[in-house]
Amino acid sequence: MIDILKKTLFSTRLMAVLLLVFAAAMAIGTLVETKYSTETARIYIYNATWFEAIMALLMINFIGNVSRYKLLRWKKWPVLLLHLSWVLIILGAFVTRYISFEGVMPIREGASENRFYSDKTYLTAFVDGDINGETKRKVLEDDLIVTPEGMRSSLPWKSDFNGVPFTISYVDFIDGAEEGLIPDENGKEYLKIVEAGDGQRHEHYLENGQIASIHNVLFALNKETEGAINIYTKEGSYEVKSPFAGSFMRMADQFQGEVINDSIQSLQLRSLYNMAGMQFVIPEPMVKGSYGVVKVPEEEVTESTQDALVVSVTANGASQEIKLLGGQGTSNFSDKINVGGLDFSLSYGSKVHELPFSIQLNDFIAEKYPGTEMGYSSFMSRITVHDDRPFDYDIFMNHVLDHRGYRFFQSSFHPDEKGTVLSVNHDMWGTWITYIGYFLLYIGLMGIMFFGKTRFRDLQKALEKVKAKKAALTIGLLLMGIPLAVAQEDSTDHQHNMLPTKAQVDSVIKSTVVTEEHAEKFGALVIQDEGGRMKPIHTFASEVLRKLSGKNTYEGLSANQVFLSMMMNPGVWYNVEFIALAKKENDSTRKIIGVPKGTKLVKATDFFDEKGRYKLQPYLEKATSTNNPSSFEMDFKKVGERLSLLNIALSGQIVKIFPLLNNENNKWISAVEYRSGQYQIQDSLYSNFVRNSVPFYLGTLKNAISTGDYSQSDKLLEAFKQNQVNHGKEVLPSDKKIQTEIIYNKLDIFNRLYRYYALVGLLLFITLVVRIFKDREILKAVAYLLKGTIILFFIWHTVGLVLRWYISGHAPWSDAYESILYVAWATMGIGLALGRKSELTIAASAFVTSMLLWIAHQSWVDPAIANLQPVLDSYWLMIHVAVIVGSYGPLTIGMILGVVCLLLMVLTTKENKKKMELSIKELTIINELALTAGLVMLTIGNFLGGQWANESWGRYWGWDPKETWALISIMIYAFVVHMRLVPGLRGTWSFNFASILAFSSIMMTYFGVNFYLVGLHSYASGDQVITPSFVWYTVIGVLILGAVSIWRYRVHYAK
Repeated sequence: MIDILKKTLFSTRLMAVLLLVFAAAMAIGTLVETKYSTETARIYIYNATWFEAIMALLMINFIGNVSRYKLLRWKKWPVLLLHLSWVLIILGAFVTRYISFEGVMPIREGASENRFYSDKTYLTAFVDGDINGETKRKVLEDDLIVTPEGMRSSLPWKSDFNGVPFTISYVDFIDGAEEGLIPDENGKEYLKIVEAGDGQRHEHYLENGQIASIHNVLFALNKETEGAINIYTKEGSYEVKSPFAGSFMRMADQFQGEVINDSIQSLQLRSLYNMAGMQFVIPEPMVKGSYGVVKVPEEEVTESTQDALVVSVTANGASQEIKLLGGQGTSNFSDKINVGGLDFSLSYGSKVHELPFSIQLNDFIAEKYPGTEMGYSSFMSRITVHDDRPFDYDIFMNHVLDHRGYRFFQSSFHPDEKGTVLSVNHDMWGTWITYIGYFLLYIGLMGIMFFGKTRFRDLQKALEKVKAKKAALTIGLLLMGIPLAVAQEDSTDHQHNMLPTKAQVDSVIKSTVVTEEHAEKFGALVIQDEGGRMKPIHTFASEVLRKLSGKNTYEGLSANQVFLSMMMNPGVWYNVEFIALAKKENDSTRKIIGVPKGTKLVKATDFFDEKGRYKLQPYLEKATSTNNPSSFEMDFKKVGERLSLLNIALSGQIVKIFPLLNNENNKWISAVEYRSGQYQIQDSLYSNFVRNSVPFYLGTLKNAISTGDYSQSDKLLEAFKQNQVNHGKEVLPSDKKIQTEIIYNKLDIFNRLYRYYALVGLLLFITLVVRIFKDREILKAVAYLLKGTIILFFIWHTVGLVLRWYISGHAPWSDAYESILYVAWATMGIGLALGRKSELTIAASAFVTSMLLWIAHQSWVDPAIANLQPVLDSYWLMIHVAVIVGSYGPLTIGMILGVVCLLLMVLTTKENKKKMELSIKELTIINELALTAGLVMLTIGNFLGGQWANESWGRYWGWDPKETWALISIMIYAFVVHMRLVPGLRGTWSFNFASILAFSSIMMTYFGVNFYLVGLHSYASGDQVITPSFVWYTVIGVLILGAVSIWRYRVHYAK
């Protein structure tokens, strides 16, 4: 019996099943989280006992395989470390979940705190009663997770107190609740007071005849109280007597008045009162009701909104329901109730942990990107730790405090920037065990690639043997079996009717074209964009033209020339046909605005009728009011965004070239903004300069165009630049960085490279095919030249990434566009590395790289450089993303090679079987090498991400969909590379087909999570993402290829 149990627990079959079930469970968990909430996913999956049992069985399986595969031998040390590392990682996770604890600590400036609220929520019950004449207390407590969809807890609790049985059971859960008034004609009278003393709205109900303290200010209703703001009611009228002087503003008509202290005055309902250092409103007359827990309307729910747990308490045959208001970050006990002779007091919320020391917040500093109100670049807490030896410390993002087994992280802050919220973690043992596991994992993964007797080293030797046997004709047969479809871009321009108005428009535009030399000088002028990034006008002009028309020039004019023409004659550009519409198959927009079907470019005026009404307005309102817009509605939104961008450009609002004097946030403004009265400038000379210099500059341009003398315009540009140096040097980029960004814009490296990669990669394919039939020296030289050209493209690709890194100031893999560029770079780099053993790999990699770069330049990907969020500005993140995204390169190559191998199986005949078999064997070995390298990088990258998260906010795993899907991909690829050990799954066809299917997990990790799911890494923002039709065609194609290839495989290769 024991032998059967050991054989089962240590079997490769069980390992394969566990890996797949584990991956499937996590995949379902991400879908549950997206549809419901993270807590719901924790209830049913991540924190479920059965899910933990899978991890426990995997740990047992790993331990058992140490002896089964004799991993204690020196030459097997990398594989041994791999198995032991996973055991330690799972063990560390157990310690973290069941022994350690974490929470949050809010602190106001100047205050000292030694308590923090647990991250877990608890139900706590105090049961009081009399035992032998003495009052005794019994305490029941357990953590629980509860949502409207379910609950994970030990309820119902059945216990007794001195022989008296009682039960506490679950009744209901209210998602989003608060203490409020429940209308009741037989209830007491209450007056509602609304205030925002800490920057957030709060509602209070003052009972008639009672006193209440609101932010340390006493309010009394019909109860004369010295020192309080006394409110009186008399026959439907309201009066106020305040010991504080103040003011009020009636909201209905903006009437303002004074509040005289110690004087009875009429109280104005629905008026904003300002007295005693606080603002409040009494929105309505007194109402009758009972004070209790009520549900908050869904549209009013915020992060600080609490929930309510409804439980039933039963004792001695009596029963009573209690609504417990609470949740994360709160800890309040209910009023004591008596049920069946026992006194009960219950609490739902966080447990309060006490530190053996205290922390005082001396100052909280929030820094913002220049010119923004909510664009935080960093925030920091300056604290003093009061212990045996007090010391000062600064806590900020990626800079944590470790003290006496506790770690403190900068989590968030209070809206008024007068308080901080620190994350607190007490997980020394869990962190150390997990980190040791990570360390062994990294060593083991590197070891299997470079040291010891491992599968990776064996594959390299096997590949050399196959290459020695392989005939040159094999590659020819291989390439003949690859159907290449090259999408030709339609270069035929849409022929518009040459209406007189268009000729007039073209004539006016030509009359406003400045020289390229002056346009370049203008393009070097720095502006501040809406996100606070400082960039040359050249960049913005390029973005405008590209987003509006999809091109970098307009009828031979550069982006700078077009933008200057817009500034000089904005009205004309509303009549220029250069706004690109959506793809041809969706003609809804064209039909609504009344242009011919298939029209590519339209005018801004096409979107308005003869009365100036926006034709898309009804459709746009519907599109913006739903979280799930259709593909047609998405087109309406995109058109609306283009028109908005055009309006910003033509109005001059974006030309923010003037630093606002003495602005603490380094705000820059445009002349248009200043003339509108949004900002005030005390210096009259500077005020006139900001107000009038741009119109004057445009006037000099008109003269310069007719005379050819740009000297005055050039001097004004120098004046603009010198003004920026004088008043905005704190945020002004260096001349070197500005010129580098302009060069980067002009080179347009990545947009051009995808065409070059595709062309040269195709030529390499063709050359290799021809070599099969006529293996001449000139063909070998051509192939060598083409490979050298691809290497040069790769170097140019690298230069582009380096330039973007320098310009942005952060690693070039921080958003959707940059990460695609980096994946393309990694794919080509791995392809070149593996190409030493197979020329086909270089050609295939070049083609895949071109497709990735083409995807990066589709309309849904924004290539604009943007500022980073504070938490993303981390060396841990830079390494984590570089490695994990880089792993997509070899995994992509593995998928392509899997497709090629299946195609070779389909094309196998009796005559070419021997050569095909060698080719398939060679490519399968390269495929396994690529998958192994990719899996190593993916695993290291994912757990480096865990270390980054732990260094940033104290949690190395939070079941965010992105990290979860990365782990799913690891499990799936681990299954694929271990298939050779599982009876029934071994075989060349199985491995190659699995390498194709496994790539879907990478697509989900990269694209699916970003655009379909919700989480920290999501780009979706609530919009419904329409799955492109080619995805379904690809799935069908893979299934057909799999079916045909397995038939041919069984005919020729199955033994």
